[in-house]
Amino acid sequence: MEIILLERIAKLGQMGDTVRVRDGYARNFLLPQGKALRANKTNLERFERERAQLEARNLERKTEAEAVASKLDGENLIMIRSAGETGQLYGSVSTRDIADGLTEAGFTVTRGQVDLRNPIKTIGLHSVVIALHPEVEVTVSVNVARSEDEAVRQAAGEDLTTPEMDVFEFEEDDEEETADGDDAEVSDEAAAEEEA
Repeated sequence: MEIILLERIAKLGQMGDTVRVRDGYARNFLLPQGKALRANKTNLERFERERAQLEARNLERKTEAEAVASKLDGENLIMIRSAGETGQLYGSVSTRDIADGLTEAGFTVTRGQVDLRNPIKTIGLHSVVIALHPEVEVTVSVNVARSEDEAVRQAAGEDLTTPEMDVFEFEEDDEEETADGDDAEVSDEAAAEEEA
């Protein structure tokens, strides 16, 4: 299906471009979201009439996104989750969790704006891209830990994914000497009994 883009879409084109996409992508996403129009003579004329308004609206959204991006860029988000000894989470941190965490921090972010290829399944520091606008992206640091204390330790650079090993030091040298000395006394006594 050929469509006319009403805004810039990554890996597809700029506003006003006529591109060919799969029918399902156009019918289920681009057309209902108001991101595109079917490419026909009537819609092309409509786009040309409304082009100035669309560009002004796009520029307004972009400046709003840049204002939010200046505050959001580099934000640290702490997520407390249950995890095993090796740092493997019992669940995962998804786009919804990150969007909710940023909303609690005072930013308006939808889960569709969180660009997370796969859910986060381990503790540690993870960089996540937030697409506030097709032309404005920021990176947020997500600190996934078992507790607030671990989150602080991870932020300081400590690696908590390796299992802690308890190190015990035995003082075997002193024990061996006394054991050898006792054995020597016992063998001296045994030898004296044999002679008698």
